[in-house]
Order: sequence, then C-alpha cells, then structure tokens
Amino acid sequence: MTAPSTAPASSRGGRWIEHWDPENEAFWNETGEKVARRNLLFSVLSEHIGFSIWTVWSVMVLFMGPEYGLTPADKFFLVSMATLVGAIVRIPYTFAVAIFGGRNWTIVSASLLLIPTVAAFVVMEPGTSFNTFLICAMLAGIGGGNFASSMTNINAFFPLRKKGWALGLNAGGGNIGVPVVQLIGLAVIGASGGPRVLLGIYIPFIVIAAVLAAVYMDNIASVKNDTGAAKDAVKEAHTWIMSFLYIGTFGSFIGYSFAFGLVLQTQFGRTPLESAYVTFIGPLLGSLIRPFGGALADKYGGAKITLWNYVGMAAATGIIVIASMQKSLPLFTTAFIALFVLSGLGNGSTFKMIPGIFQAKALAKGLEGEEAAAYGRRLSGASMGIIGAVGALGGLGINLAFRQSFLTVGSGTGAFVTFLAFYGLCFAVTWAVYLRRQASNASAATATTEAKPQLSYAEV
Repeated sequence: MTAPSTAPASSRGGRWIEHWDPENEAFWNETGEKVARRNLLFSVLSEHIGFSIWTVWSVMVLFMGPEYGLTPADKFFLVSMATLVGAIVRIPYTFAVAIFGGRNWTIVSASLLLIPTVAAFVVMEPGTSFNTFLICAMLAGIGGGNFASSMTNINAFFPLRKKGWALGLNAGGGNIGVPVVQLIGLAVIGASGGPRVLLGIYIPFIVIAAVLAAVYMDNIASVKNDTGAAKDAVKEAHTWIMSFLYIGTFGSFIGYSFAFGLVLQTQFGRTPLESAYVTFIGPLLGSLIRPFGGALADKYGGAKITLWNYVGMAAATGIIVIASMQKSLPLFTTAFIALFVLSGLGNGSTFKMIPGIFQAKALAKGLEGEEAAAYGRRLSGASMGIIGAVGALGGLGINLAFRQSFLTVGSGTGAFVTFLAFYGLCFAVTWAVYLRRQASNASAATATTEAKPQLSYAEV
C-alpha cells in the first residue's frame, strides 16, 4: 500500500496529498488514520479559537456597564449581529476548502481572526459609539466560518464508519472555544481587568494556530471545487430538512451561548461576575458531550438519538418556563445547563446523519464501493456548509426572540415558550422523515440485498 504523498503537485505549492482512499481499510490502517488524526488535531485548534472570537461579545457585553450607555436590548442586538455574520460566512468558507485546500484555508481563516480581535482591542472603552461596537461585533462573526471549513475538510479525511466520532470531536473541540473564552473572561473580571486584557490574550494564540496549521496540516487534491455539488446540495430536500433540524440543536447551542449571561443579568439581576461564574458551564458541558452524540449515532443511528434528544430538550425548556414564571434562579440555571448538554448531544447526532443520508442515496442509485463513498462525500461536504449556516441562523433567531421578549414582557419567558413549540416540531419532522418508514425501508433493503448493498434512512 502506497502512503499518501504530501509532495506538492507541479502546478501548486503547499502540502498536497495526491491519493486519499479512507474507505480502503488497508490504506486506512497503514497510513490514513495517522494523517487524518494529525489534521483533525490542528483543525480543532483553529476552529476552537474561531469559536472563541465569534462568541467573545457574549463576554464583552458583561464588561459593558452603565458607563457604556447601552440598554439590554442594545446588547442583545450586538450579539445577534455577531451570530448573523457567523452564519452567513459559513457558506463561502465551506467552498473555500475545495478552492484553496484544507490546510491553506485553515492558515488564512485563522489569520483573519486578527482583524476583529485587534479592532475590538482598539475601540473597547466607554464613549465609543454603538455603531462602532456593532461593526466590531459583526467582524467577530467571521470566527463562525471556521466551523464550516473545518467540518468540510475533516469530512474528507475520515471513512464513513468513523465520521460520527471524527466530526463530533472536531465540532466539540471547536464548540469548547465558547466556554473557554467565557472562563478567561471570568478570570479577567475576577482580577478586575478590562476587556482589552481578554482580547490581548487571544492575539498571540491566533498567530500560533495559523503557524501550526502551516507546519502540520495537509490539503487533499481530490477535494476539488465542484459547483455542481453545491447546486445538487441546494436542490436536495434532505439538505433543507437537516438544516431545519440543525437549527434546533446547534442554533440552540450558539444562541444560548451568546444569551445566557445576559439573561441572568437582565432577568435575575446578577452582576457581571455572578453571571460569568455560571455562564461558561452550559457551553462547556454541551461542547464536551458533542463527540459522544456522534459516537452514539454511530452505534444506534443518528435519527434515533436526535429524535429522543428533542424530547429531552422540550422537557428541559418546559422546566425553564416554570422556573422563569416562579423566578426560581436555581431551577432556572439547572434546567438551562441541562438544555445546553442536550443541544450538544444533538449537534453530534445530527451531523452524523448528513453523510449517512447521502451514502444511502448513493446506494439507492446503485453505486457501490469507492464510487458510492465519493458520491456521499461530494454531496455531504457541499451540504454541510448550507446546513451549518442555516443552523447558526437559529442562534440569531434565539437572540432576537430574547430581545423582543424582554422588550415586551420584561423577561425571557415568552421566548422559551416559542422554543418549546419549535422543539416539538423538530421531533415531528425527525420522526416523519427518517423513522416513520423504517420498517418499509428495511424491508426494501432486505429484498434487494443480493443485488447490491443497501442503507435505509433509519440507519443514518
């Protein structure tokens, strides 16, 4: 078995792997796994810092006391715009991997994080206009794009049987950038430091991430810019169904990550330090459990895990509504943290479903072996950018819902009632599309097993 070549192709520079076949077990065991894991490690690092910069304004707003002249609605709007930009840039970031190469784009995307970090460092002081803060928050949104390019890149490195674990670990390691920036913010607040201290800590780490990507990561030559794949993904109904489901999981995770501290401050009168003591716990646990969501999906099927996860999310949200109406801070905080954990678990299971769905479509078309795997990688890679972008827009919706709820009734209760109804709808869609026809799909698969391999949607 020939090892994957990292020699540069004649027409381009950088580390390019010209042969990559992870579905071949001999190739994977001899050379593929080691290379894939190395790229995964440094992809996680860059994505991790990207998430921290994307969500840094969830901490910045805690620093911004009365001297900044901002209302709670203003602060919710700032974090909403960071969420919006982070969602939008995920689409071009997805296709940048195929244009520039996974390694090359990781270097660029990591370096771009210096722009919002330095900009916020310069202007972060009382007296700065709201519009200036708004521009800085929007610039921070580019950190949200790192997730899409990282997931697309890592999707190409791992075989289908390992994707749930690998994508869950990649995303979980990135997601954990949210509680890390909040923990660092807690330490800075506790030490009576200012927001510039927090921003200054991240500048050298951004440079380190870019340098390590340049030294240790690789590009895969077979991952090419395929505009046809993008068009096919847009036309595919499953892309939009999974986008809807991902709003319920990742949209919840990122939206609550931005809003948790503000809700505690605004609804329960917590100080910045008191809020910071609690804010990081939910995102931390939600990030850590994401790989387990992928692993459970590998074992039991992503659709089944996702379905029952929505039951749990609805139950936790119902408890939050009760706690909010009774003004019970302990119950509210406990249920909110549980909701974070479930959103992280669902993140892992939903993303596992994506490659499985398109692999099932490949087998249904009569494709086999590497041809089927290539078809699945092609469409799942293209769809991940769209799904990730739409899912992140759920975070925008959550923050706008909180903003409106506080403006209207003075608490977040109305927003939580809306979220409860949405999780019920997500449960219904998951069951109707991916589990309701399990018996008929399985029967059809069994009936044609001798002709060609089959995979039903119930197994995704």
